[in-house]
Amino acid sequence: MFEGLRNLFRRVGANVGMNQSLIDVTDDSRINIPISEYKRIAKDFRMYRNDYDAIVERVGDKTHRRKPHTLNMTKTAARRMASIIFNEKAKVSFEDEAVNEYIADVFTDNDFYNHFELNLEKGIVAGGFAMRPYVDNGKIKIAWIRADQFYPLRSNTNDIPECAIVSKTQRIENHTVIYYSLLEFHQWDAEGNYIVTNELYRSDNKNAIGYRVPLSRIYENLQDQTNLGKLSGPLFAYFHTPGANNISLESPLGVGIADNARGELNDINMINDAMQREIKFGKRRIIVPEQMLKIDEVHRPYFDPEDPTYVGFNGDDFKITDVTSEMRVEQLKSAMDYALKKFEVQIGLSAGTFSYSDAGLKTATEVVSDNSMTYQTRSSYLTMVEKSIKDLCDAILELANVNGLFKYDIAKNAPGFSIYFDDGLFVDKDKQLDEDLKATAASIMPKKQFLIRNYGLSEQEADEWLKQVELESPEFSRNAIDEEPEEVE
Repeated sequence: MFEGLRNLFRRVGANVGMNQSLIDVTDDSRINIPISEYKRIAKDFRMYRNDYDAIVERVGDKTHRRKPHTLNMTKTAARRMASIIFNEKAKVSFEDEAVNEYIADVFTDNDFYNHFELNLEKGIVAGGFAMRPYVDNGKIKIAWIRADQFYPLRSNTNDIPECAIVSKTQRIENHTVIYYSLLEFHQWDAEGNYIVTNELYRSDNKNAIGYRVPLSRIYENLQDQTNLGKLSGPLFAYFHTPGANNISLESPLGVGIADNARGELNDINMINDAMQREIKFGKRRIIVPEQMLKIDEVHRPYFDPEDPTYVGFNGDDFKITDVTSEMRVEQLKSAMDYALKKFEVQIGLSAGTFSYSDAGLKTATEVVSDNSMTYQTRSSYLTMVEKSIKDLCDAILELANVNGLFKYDIAKNAPGFSIYFDDGLFVDKDKQLDEDLKATAASIMPKKQFLIRNYGLSEQEADEWLKQVELESPEFSRNAIDEEPEEVE
């Protein structure tokens, strides 16, 4: 089938003067990632959409299909993890004041912190996502790229220096839906120049990329190729979920929470479906002689005609019989708790995150005191989050410098990147503030570190605060915090 499609696209492509045709993006020789990785990602997003196959059941001599009663734990878990890993209280800062102000303006213009949390949720599901800055009307904008749109071309153990980014759109042409795919290749040439190549493909089959057509079909002002010169790094940033890819060992792509927990997710859905069916079909049923359910001029009603409890049975000398079966709610609830605990272990969350423990629901202080799995998992994710945001900031500065929007040579001057993450969910802020005040008064914590820890300041901002405090109240600055605490007998 696919070979037939390929031959068709070759013939059509030849007719328009462009012989290149693709069924899938991975058919391009520049892309060195197996298609199985993108089939895996497609499964991840399908589970994220709560899209599961119908259940086929046989009752008597008839077979019927029905939609399962699912519990979308993929979405629930990803949303929960994204919210505890990153939120709008996070703050990026730089030691260089001009860079700090410029990046802050770019992030504000793009609503960066809210969009990062949203895309982190999808990245947790599928193993990663990417961000790419671009220029629009003299401003830097950020494009958010899902895992199924990002194709590494070349990679090493630490980075992905080259990639292809796929954007799809559709149009109605001659009453037919036509699918267009824009392939954007980011590569380095032999001289070390950064080259961006754009290719447009057209297909009337949504499952195929199609044959190559001129960019002017859709994008009038887009160049086939742009040489951006010698840059210090790529103009995209990839977030990779922590841990190795154990599905495809050579792949530079990350794995999502569903990839190693499909069995647990299926168990949760199976138990939830059984609980719903138990409630639906476990209702009380009483078999009565069929004539007792007849209602006409001769027969008066024995029971409420709208009550489905009573089921007629045609038989001689049949007595009223209660055939209600005992509902297995407690057994199923115990099974659900067990399945949820297994799922929590697989994705690195503390037991009780999605279910109650014997001691009740865990609180944030308990999470810390227990040295919880959730806290450790979050720390691993934050390492990768910090790296991807730093890479994005570097790409923004590179692009702004090339386009004359903000002159800064990042290759010669490191701007001093730092990021503050809000730990309020895990740390008692009032308690931390009180303890840090005592430590500062005892001269075992620098005042600068106190400001950074408790107010999320960069080193430069902390220095400015200290200078301002000294100017406003020099006596307090010299004596109040540095004053030795009185000895207690």
